[in-house]
Amino acid sequence: MQTTLSASFKNSADGQEAERILRNCVHCGFCLATCPSYQILGNELDSPRGRIYLIKQLVEGHEVTAKTQLHLDRCLTCRNCETTCPSGVEYGKLLDIGRALVDAQVPRSPGDKMQRAALGRLISNPRLFAPLLRIGQALRPLMPRALKAKIPANAPLTRPVRAALTHPRKMLLLAGCAQPALAPNINAAATRMLDRLGITLLPVATAGCCGAVT
Repeated sequence: MQTTLSASFKNSADGQEAERILRNCVHCGFCLATCPSYQILGNELDSPRGRIYLIKQLVEGHEVTAKTQLHLDRCLTCRNCETTCPSGVEYGKLLDIGRALVDAQVPRSPGDKMQRAALGRLISNPRLFAPLLRIGQALRPLMPRALKAKIPANAPLTRPVRAALTHPRKMLLLAGCAQPALAPNINAAATRMLDRLGITLLPVATAGCCGAVT
């Protein structure tokens, strides 16, 4: 994708790095099939291709608004799009650059800053997040529809996992902050499957937060 940096970004490290990544994108759209936000919202600007175009406009000096910020915020940063990109576009790195540049031009409201900080601290703390999620799930039937949609229903737990510890092949399992409460069966299923393949998963209790939610 041909990009012409504006004067304000032409000599900056972020601008040059963004231009390098943007020039690899051919706008083919393969990424749309693997983007969860695009699959749910169906908006081109909520797809990797659309966000890449927004960042291109940003570094070329076009107007940046709160709408641009919203579409970049909606990305989950899962980088699933990178697995289907035939050009090897480093989307995750480009998004980090774009978000920082947009935040520098579009100030967030005090309420938005407080909400983002509170969610980052809450979700990354399993001791707080798990019990509060259970309370929310118990009260979910009484909540308004908009709020109810943001709280997942309580998932039924599968039987306890007792994988063998004698397999010669072993892998570390990072439980994460939110997943044990939101979707506990994922790690349980992975443990059972890999146990059948002769691989032992070893939980790492001191792994801490991976940083995805912050």
